[in-house]
Order: sequence, then C-alpha cells, then structure tokens
Amino acid sequence: MPRRIYAALTLLVSLVITVLDASMSNVALPVIALELGIDAAVVVWVAIAYSLTIVMTLLPFSALAERIGLGRLFTLGVGVFLSASIAAVFSYDFATLIMARIAQGIGSSMLMCLFGGLVRNIYPLRRLAMGLSLNAMTVSLTAVLGPSLGAFILDWGSWRWIFFLNIPFCIAAWFGVRFLPRVPRNQRRFDWFAAAMSFPVFGLSILGLDLIATQYVWASVCLAVAALCAWVLIRHSLRQHEPLVPIDLLRVTPVAYAVAASAFSFAAQMASVVALPFYFQRIMGYSYSEIGVMLGIWSLGVGTMAPMAAWLSSRVPIALLCATGAATMASATLLLVFLDAQSASYWVWASMLLGGIGFGLFQTPNNRAMLAGIPRHRSAAAGGMQATTRVYGQSFGTALVALAFAYGAAQGPILGVLVATGCALMSLGINIARHLNPASDPDF
Repeated sequence: MPRRIYAALTLLVSLVITVLDASMSNVALPVIALELGIDAAVVVWVAIAYSLTIVMTLLPFSALAERIGLGRLFTLGVGVFLSASIAAVFSYDFATLIMARIAQGIGSSMLMCLFGGLVRNIYPLRRLAMGLSLNAMTVSLTAVLGPSLGAFILDWGSWRWIFFLNIPFCIAAWFGVRFLPRVPRNQRRFDWFAAAMSFPVFGLSILGLDLIATQYVWASVCLAVAALCAWVLIRHSLRQHEPLVPIDLLRVTPVAYAVAASAFSFAAQMASVVALPFYFQRIMGYSYSEIGVMLGIWSLGVGTMAPMAAWLSSRVPIALLCATGAATMASATLLLVFLDAQSASYWVWASMLLGGIGFGLFQTPNNRAMLAGIPRHRSAAAGGMQATTRVYGQSFGTALVALAFAYGAAQGPILGVLVATGCALMSLGINIARHLNPASDPDF
C-alpha cells in the first residue's frame, strides 16, 4: 500500500482516539460520581478540565509543531494520551482522575492541533476535499457509536474500562507515526510570551462563557481579564511575522470568511446538541432511548452528506455550498420549533436528518477553503486555528443555550433551539457576503 494511505489511516485512528474518549467519558459521569462519592456538580469537572486544557493549549502546540515537526509532536501527543489513559484507569480518587484528565487534554490537544496540517500535507490539493470528508465521516460515526459503546461498557464493567479502551488505539497510532509526511520546520524561536498569554485568553474566556448563566459576577471577571490579555496578545502578535496566534492568516480573505462562518455553524450545531434533548423530553415527551436515536440521526446526516459535499466542492462555488448548508440547518431547527407531542415522528426524523445534512454540506467545503487558502508551511498554524475556532464556536453555542435556559423558564428548550437557528442564520449571512465577494473563494 502507498505510504500516503498508511498516513491517512493513522490520521483517522487519531481522530477516533479524541472523539471516542470524549463521547464515552461523558456518559460515565453519573457512575463516576456514585463510585467516588462526589456530587454531580463536581463530577462535571472531569469533562471541564479536559476541554479547558485543550482550548488553552491548541495554538501553542500548533506553533510548537511548526518548529519540532508534525511527526514529533504527534508521537509526543500519542505518548502523553496513552500514559494519561493508563493513569485514569488506575486513579484511586477524584483528584488523581482530574490530573489524568488534564494530562489527557494535553495529549489530545497535541493531536487535535495537527489534524488540519496533516490532512493538508497527506492529500494533494485535488483530493483535499475527499480527505476532509473521510475525517468528517469518521468523526460522525465515532460520535454516534461512542455513547452506545460507553453505555455497553458501563452495563458490563467498571467505568475504568472506558479509559482502557484508548490504549489499543494509541498503540496503533504510534505504529503509524513513521508514515506521516515530513514538513519543513520553522526555524524561528518559540514565542514563550505569546504562549503564556494565550492560556488566560482562551481559558478564561471559555470559563467565562460557561459561567455566564449561573455566576454572572465571576463570568464578568473572567471575560474582562481575558479581554485585557487578548488586547496585549494581539498587539504583541501584530509585530510578529508568523505569530503564535495566527492573525496573519486572517488577512487571507478566504480564510477569514471560513473562520467566521465556521464559528457560527459550530455554535449552531452545539446549541442543537445541547438544547434538543431537553426539547424532546419536555416538549415532545420522548424517552431517553428515543432522544439518543434522534441525535444519532443528526450525526448520520452529517456522515452521509460529507462525501457528496466533497464531490460538489470541486464543482460548485464554496460559498454557495456553505450558504446552502447553513440555510438547511436553520430550516431544520426552525421546523422543530413548530412541532409538538402530537406531531408525527417522521417529521422529527426528517428535521434531524435535514439538520445533519445541512451541517455536513457546510463542513467539508468550508474546511477545504480554510486549509487550501494558506501556505503549506503554515499548515500546522491553520490546523490549530481550525480546532480553536471549532471549540470556541461550540462553547459560544453552549453559553447561549445556558442563557436561554436561565432566563427563559419553561420556554428555555424552545429558546435554545431558536438560538441554534439564529447562529445558523448568522453563518448564512456570512456565506452570502462571501459569495458576493469575488476574492472569497480560493482558486483550486
């Protein structure tokens, strides 16, 4: 088999590692709380510590990858994640589990910041959309199987087996490192000041968004400090030729449009994932198993649309595809608002499938525009920016839904779904502007 195929398989395995761990561990939170004797409000830090660590370190690690090489950071990331998973298996109290999750977050961040750069260098430009669609299908399938697999493990054994399952995937990824492409390194010195400033900027801003619905004062403090640090970081980065925070890439018109559209689309997708379970339970009267099936239909729509979107992206303008995807997602979520417990189930299935199809139609072409519009030697920085945009968009969508629940009382679930609609419409507006700008689409 050609070396490129082994490299692509290694990338897909690393995607499974990060997505499967997050989806399965979230299912195990109630069981972990019961076994370790902690409150539900405390056990959520098993997930928060992991996600906060990722968002704080994505851009520093992407800059580090440009200097030490994608393969070396990939090897280090797999090793850290493997060691942290073993530590999680043998954790004996909540503190050691949190430390293991922070270490897992570091390892996962090392891998996630490389995904964009690796796919850009593994596939030739004419096949980039195909590579992105394979990634999207892998993520969607893993996201569907993860909760079910986690529930199966919890039915038959301890929650520790969920972390043990990471080990064989890490070993497989480790064996594939030697097939990864070699990319010329950046010989510039690592910007330690920018790395240190990025921690409070990204960490406190995400924490502030998470707290804004329940602890307004602390949320305001976090966001104010994050804004001040961001001002300092941006002024510092503007003086750099290739800064750690890749604001130089935002000067590329296709990349700037792709980043803005991506943030709102991921906000819409995450708002849907957070709000719809409450909507289905409280408004539609569905059981937990039925809710799981409905969310699975959304992921199925994303996965099935990804290869079609890849094929279309080389034949139809990117902005037009992304606008159609955003409009489809907005229509699907808006349709759900007009349904109630007496509505036929097939309307709900159709709406969920339509929402997934819309997101799948948007994701692959938009990622192609984001990655193809940058120089190859900046692919690691672009990958870090892509991952950071995704996490920020998801956090923003979650925060808006939390506000809707906090101030919407009984109408919270409906307002939460409308938040998803609004975010999708914002993405639609950005894509319409992108379509009207002749410089918005990269020349493939």
